[in-house]
Amino acid sequence: MSNALGFGRAELRRLAGSPSFERGLEYLSAVSALEIGERTVTAAVAGTDVYEVELTEDEDGLTGWCDCPFGQEGNFCKHCVAVGLTLLQQSESVPEHRAAAASRGRRLTTWLETRSRDELLALVKEHIAADRDLRRRLELRASAAGDDPGAVRECILALLDTRPFARYGYVEYADARAYGLQAAEAVSALRTLTETGRTTDAVGVARSAIEALARTHGEIDDSDGIIGDVAAALAAAHLDACLVAHPDPAQTADWLVDLLLGDLSDTTDIPLSGYADVLKATGWTRAHERAAAALRENPKDWAAKDLMDQLLRMEGSVDALIALHATDLAPSGATHLLIAQELERAGRPAEALEWAERGLREAEPDHGPDPRLVDFACERYTRAGRSADAVQIRRDVLRRRRTLAAYQHLRTAARAADCWDEAERTRALDALRADARPGEGLGHRGSALVDALLDDGDHDAAWAAANEGHADARQWLTLADRTRDHRPADALAVYLRLVDPLLTRTGDAAYEQLTELLLSARACHRALDTEADFTAYMTTLRTAQKRKRKLITILDQHGL
Repeated sequence: MSNALGFGRAELRRLAGSPSFERGLEYLSAVSALEIGERTVTAAVAGTDVYEVELTEDEDGLTGWCDCPFGQEGNFCKHCVAVGLTLLQQSESVPEHRAAAASRGRRLTTWLETRSRDELLALVKEHIAADRDLRRRLELRASAAGDDPGAVRECILALLDTRPFARYGYVEYADARAYGLQAAEAVSALRTLTETGRTTDAVGVARSAIEALARTHGEIDDSDGIIGDVAAALAAAHLDACLVAHPDPAQTADWLVDLLLGDLSDTTDIPLSGYADVLKATGWTRAHERAAAALRENPKDWAAKDLMDQLLRMEGSVDALIALHATDLAPSGATHLLIAQELERAGRPAEALEWAERGLREAEPDHGPDPRLVDFACERYTRAGRSADAVQIRRDVLRRRRTLAAYQHLRTAARAADCWDEAERTRALDALRADARPGEGLGHRGSALVDALLDDGDHDAAWAAANEGHADARQWLTLADRTRDHRPADALAVYLRLVDPLLTRTGDAAYEQLTELLLSARACHRALDTEADFTAYMTTLRTAQKRKRKLITILDQHGL
C-alpha cells in the first residue's frame, strides 16, 4: 500500500470482486483526463461509451462512482478499478497533485473573500444569467424570505412543483437531480422561518410541503434517492419547528397519524420517538386511540400496525408488543424473529430462543424459514455450546433450499463444530447434486452444485460438473476466468463458445460483453503461444462484423 494513498490493489479487488478487477486490468490504456483533487479523483474511461468515473477517499475508505449501467446500480465497476490502478501507478505524484488542488481551493476562497460586495453581486448575476435553474431557485428563496406567511407558503410550495421538470407528467431520471436541488431550497426556506422566530408559520408550511412532496413523489424517478433525502430533511425541519413552537399536542398527533396511516406515508419515514416532547401525554394518548381504532377496523392494516408498534416501543410495553405481532405470524418465520429479538432486548433470552425454535418449526416450506431467523437460532446455539444443534439446523435448511448460501452456512457451522470432514461435505454436495438438472447449451439454469465447488476452490470437480451439463453461461464464464492461467485451452473453448451468440446481436451491452470475452480469449492464446491463431480468428471476425462501426471502433481501442 502506498504511503500517499489509503488503498492498494487488494482493496480494489475487494470492492470490485475478482471478475470486475480482472476486467479492469484490461482498461488501463482506456483511462484519460485523470484529475486528482484533495479527496476525489475524476477520469474518463473509454468502453462501449466514454464513461465518467469518480473515486473518493474519506474516513470511511474508498468509494467509486461511474455512469456506466453497472456503476449506476451502485457497483464498484471495472472502470473504477482501471482508474484506481492508474492512480496507484502514479502514486508518487499524488501528494503533489493534492497539494496543488488544495492550493487552488485556498486561492479561490481568498479571492472570493477579498471581493467587494458589488463584485460578488456582479459575479452572482453573471452566473444566474447563464444558469436558469440557479436563477429560479434564488428567486424563490428570496420570495420565501418575505414577511407575508401566505406568500412564503406559496413560494415554498412552488419550489416543490414538479411541472417545470416533468415530461409527459413524469420527472425522468435525467431531470430528477435538478428538481432535487430546487426542492432542497424549500428546506432552507423552512429553516429560515424557524431561525427568524416564525416557528408557528414554519410548522404549518412544513406540513403543507411534506404533503405536497408526498403527492408527487410517485411521479419522480428517484433512483438516486435525492428526493427521499429532501423528504427526510422536510420532516426534520417540521420537527425542529415543533420543538420550538410547541403546537397543540392532540392536533399534532392527528396530523402525524393522518400522514402515517394515509396514502402519503411511503414518501418519508417520520419516527414518532422524536416527537415525545411535542406530543406529551395528551398527544400520545390520542395517537394510541387512533391506532387501536384503525386496527379494530382492519387487523391486517400494516400502517396501523407499524404505528402501534412505534407507540408500544416508546411505552416499553414488551408483552403488548409481542401480543400485537403474535396475532399475524408471517409464514416465513420473520415475525417469530421480530418477537425473539424483542424478548432478547428485554433480557428474556430463554423465551427468545423458544420463539426462534417455534418459527423454525412453523415456517412454511414455500416461504421459509427466513435466513435471519436461522442465523439468530444458530448464533444462540453456538453461544450456548450447542454447536451440533446449529449444524443440524443448517443441514435441514440445505435440504429445503439447495442453494450456495445454504451450503456455505452449513460448511461454516460444521467447521465450528469440528465436523466438516469429507463425509459431511459429500453429503452436502450430494444434496445439491440431487437438485441439479443437466441441460444443454448456455440458456438453461445453472446448478448450485457448480457454485459450491467453485466456492470450495475445487476447480477440477467444478469442470467435471459443468461438463455434465450443470453449468449456465455465468458459471462457465466464472470457471474460465478463475482457471485460465492453469487451463488456458479449456478456458479458451468457453470464451469462444460464449462469443458466438453475441455476434448476432447489436447494442452497447452486447459489444461490451463481446470485447471482454475477446480480450480473455487473447490472453489464453498468449498463454498457449498461439497468437497467430487468434490474429487469424480476429481477421475473420472483423470482416464478418465490419458493418457494425461502433463495435469495430471499440475493438480498435483495445487493440483487437
